Amino acid sequence: MAEKEFKEVLSGKKIPILILDHKWHRLLKETGENKEMGKLKEELSALVKRQGQLTSELKDMKKLKSTLMDEIVSNMEGVEGKDNSLAHKRVEDSKRLINEINEKTEAYQDELIDLPRNINEVNNRLMVLTMERCYSLIKDNTREIEEIGDWIKSMRLELKTNILKKRRMEVVNVELYSFMQDIFGPEVVDLFDITYDIEAKKQAFLEKKEAMKEAKKA
Repeated sequence: MAEKEFKEVLSGKKIPILILDHKWHRLLKETGENKEMGKLKEELSALVKRQGQLTSELKDMKKLKSTLMDEIVSNMEGVEGKDNSLAHKRVEDSKRLINEINEKTEAYQDELIDLPRNINEVNNRLMVLTMERCYSLIKDNTREIEEIGDWIKSMRLELKTNILKKRRMEVVNVELYSFMQDIFGPEVVDLFDITYDIEAKKQAFLEKKEAMKEAKKA
């Protein structure tokens, strides 16, 4: 899919952050991953971690700034005294720290503006590779499924052929045995049963012979 078409398809659609989606991890167990996917996973993980870190630090700095503002207010009374250099120093230190917090806050907020876009771009690239890998596996599976299906059809036909062949041969054996008994007599046939080691099969032959007679009568 061309990049332009891809962007049009994804326009307005919310794709979950894949590394945070347990279903995606289950999907990955089935498909496996290549080196490029591994790199994107690491890159996406670092971006998401950075976003969380910045958000947490901004909250902490906001609390610290509020505390420093309170300290400035409480120390302003001491600054009014002519000889209270300690209170004055505390006020100046608090102001300096507030300025540093303001600078950091601005930098962090600027970074946070870009992070969602960067996360989305990496996440979409990872999604495309995942889709390509899934469809490649589906294509391979489909081909093998068709091959197995053809093999099953072939085996069914061969099985059916062999079943019919087996039945025909059983009928021939029963008829041969029956004719030999009629022509040569049971005593002679019994001798050959032992010689050709089919004594154990005699009862089966006889049962089939009776079954064939009953079938003809019906």
